[in-house]
Amino acid sequence: MTHPRFNSQERSTLLEIARTSISHGLVRHQSLDVNPGRFSGLLIEPRACFVTLRLDGQLRGCIGRLEPDGPLVCSVSRNAYAAAFQDPRFRPVSDLESRELSIHISVLSIPEPMTFRDEEDLLNQLDPGVDGLVLETGRCRGTFLPAVWESLPEPKDFLSQLKVKAGLHPDAWPSDVQVKRYTCESVE
Repeated sequence: MTHPRFNSQERSTLLEIARTSISHGLVRHQSLDVNPGRFSGLLIEPRACFVTLRLDGQLRGCIGRLEPDGPLVCSVSRNAYAAAFQDPRFRPVSDLESRELSIHISVLSIPEPMTFRDEEDLLNQLDPGVDGLVLETGRCRGTFLPAVWESLPEPKDFLSQLKVKAGLHPDAWPSDVQVKRYTCESVE
């Protein structure tokens, strides 16, 4: 699950696109329209990403997709705007707040299905701090980025809270549960 690393210029470009999209959204009420033809290499590959916003160290918005939806530069612009203005857990970011936001972009690898006998087997396979997980069962679905390990470092707690996020009871283990694992490259 290794992917090429972004160089410092690519990292700066992605963060600039995210910040500019938020500034653009304050005025125009839509994300910045990015022309992928102005970029090259890793920046225009179709990659899934999440954009996480923090204000004074506290979560202020996080939006992303598990599947690529176009060139990375375009996805970063859309997700930064959505994290600032469309995350249903928060009110839209204000002009004053926008100047103080810290922006974190997680570029995802392609989620790979995991094979396991039961919940205990799955827990033993997890790599804390590295794995992001997608849990699906029936109509329930949830994901935790690898960064969530910082607040839930124990695999059992991580999985239990992921089940809750997916709409399940923390002790549930449906027979049709499917789990995919992915990694992230962090840009901040």
